[in-house]
Amino acid sequence: MNNQQPSDSQEFVGNLKNGIWLFGISSWLFGITDRSIASFADGYLSALDLMQLFTAGTFFVAWLFLKPKSSN
Repeated sequence: MNNQQPSDSQEFVGNLKNGIWLFGISSWLFGITDRSIASFADGYLSALDLMQLFTAGTFFVAWLFLKPKSSN
């Protein structure tokens, strides 16, 4: 009885969560790349540039830990 197949709605929600998580990864990588290019464009890093890069990197790592669990 415990080996029931997940319903279509549960499968859809699982796929939606995974899709949002993957979209978030690409968004964070784009943001970090954009901040890096903007920071290095003038030739030096200020303290504000470093804090922005550190903050974006920290949120990206936190996002990686939010990966949805597989339903298998």
